[in-house]
Amino acid sequence: SGSLALAGCRPASRQIEGDFTGTSPERGHRLAATAGDAGPGAAPPASATAQVVRRVHTVIVGAGVAGLAAARALRQRGIDDLAVLELEDEAGGNSRGTAVGGIACPLGAHYLPVPGDEAHEVQDLLEEFGLRQRVAGRWVVDERHLCHSPQERLFFNGEWQDGLLPVQGVGPATLAQYRRFAQRVQALQQDAPFAMPAFRAPASPEHLALDAIPFQAWLDREGLADPHLRWYLDYACRDDFGAGIVTVSAWAGIHYFASRHGFHAPGDEAAERDGVLTWPEGNAWLTRRLAAPLAQAGQLHTARVVQRVEAGRHGVTVDVFNGSTQSVERWSAAQAIVALPVFVAARVVANPPDFLREAAARTRHAPWLVANLHIDRPLHDPPGAPPSWDNVLYGSAGLGYVDAMHQSLRPVPGATVLTWYRAFGDTPDARAELLRQPWSHWRDAIVAELSVPHPDLLEKLTRIDITRYGHAMAIPVPGTLWNGHFEGQNRRFPASAGYKQLQEYERMTPAAGRLRFAHADWSGYSVFEEAFTRGHAAGMTVAR
Repeated sequence: SGSLALAGCRPASRQIEGDFTGTSPERGHRLAATAGDAGPGAAPPASATAQVVRRVHTVIVGAGVAGLAAARALRQRGIDDLAVLELEDEAGGNSRGTAVGGIACPLGAHYLPVPGDEAHEVQDLLEEFGLRQRVAGRWVVDERHLCHSPQERLFFNGEWQDGLLPVQGVGPATLAQYRRFAQRVQALQQDAPFAMPAFRAPASPEHLALDAIPFQAWLDREGLADPHLRWYLDYACRDDFGAGIVTVSAWAGIHYFASRHGFHAPGDEAAERDGVLTWPEGNAWLTRRLAAPLAQAGQLHTARVVQRVEAGRHGVTVDVFNGSTQSVERWSAAQAIVALPVFVAARVVANPPDFLREAAARTRHAPWLVANLHIDRPLHDPPGAPPSWDNVLYGSAGLGYVDAMHQSLRPVPGATVLTWYRAFGDTPDARAELLRQPWSHWRDAIVAELSVPHPDLLEKLTRIDITRYGHAMAIPVPGTLWNGHFEGQNRRFPASAGYKQLQEYERMTPAAGRLRFAHADWSGYSVFEEAFTRGHAAGMTVAR
């Protein structure tokens, strides 16, 4: 409904400032041009003559969550002779942050669910950062970093309701469908355990059957056709995977619930809201602490456009363009960890192995748009549930917004930043559209959508900073799980460097053992737990 109002929406009541910020598409396009833009598997050309040659024991290409986790693992093992190369001006990948009007806010990922025991590497990180500790023999999470109440609400039928599952005014048939879906998720949890990170639960025949079809097809087969249930499931998939139920696999749709908290129908007394860690700047709170010791030691090098990564029998060379000095430099290392999205890795790695080319060819990535809206005073709120951390509009194109000041303990509400998200994994040619449309186009679309629950938005809005991600996250489409595993010793294993495929890779090509691969793409979808665990594993392998 917000999009339908766009035609008549023109910000006129006050001047709204803003710009595109947070990413550098020009650097990414320079990478594509350097690699010949010939697609996955095309060997990059030799770089221009390097003006600077630097030597280091281990080079990490990419300073997203996986690259930072790999660096941390190396440092834990006493390996300090390392360099981390990053395209952007700040480390963190999709988990970076900024400030608008002096208020900290996220540029991407904005929360971390309290991890379960399968993600013990992430648990260790939380302990290191003082976010959890042993109290009387039990692990206790620091409540100051847990999301304050109220946590989430939905604008539905003209008013706000508590929670994101539509419940107010829905009929008994809808409630019955909620219960049926909850029962199916519980049964699947029991028959074929799910885990986060995903590789900690080996793929079963049940998993592979779910992976073979779209989530919507599975819902059709199960007779789960209620529009309110489907809207919620579509929202959940767009939020975590960047695309909806038509696009993602049934395995991904079930995994969203079964690997964490399950699905609880209204009235389920066993339902408990999961603990969520969040900060005004989002997950940048975590990545900045991971990056700080690297920056202090001179090991983090930003504004570096990777042009070529080549493994030889005696070492690895990495040629990069330094955006700060406008010069080409070469890094020579004994080993390298390629912590890049698979489609980038396949472009810059010379003579890429088959499993890398195949992963790049089959992996789809969702474009995203993140907008930070600065408002100078509280918005008027319609009836219903009070302002929450996460605020979602039923039926909207966007994914709603989070309030950067929700974690504040200020007694009187004031200025804040609302961070609004939209995923484009279901939209054809969305990547080109993101770059083609001017800032004002997205400003008007965002204002139109959010003015539905907040008619006074234009009176209080001062600035909108917009961040565009052309390849924000991998989408777990049907076949992702099957393609991400291979047969070995009568069992299926995850296909990522550091596991069985890398062992085969090393056996066939001795020089290739100098390269390790680490990124959330190897899980087929992008969340903090997957990226961190895979980066940590690559770092530990190199350390050994």
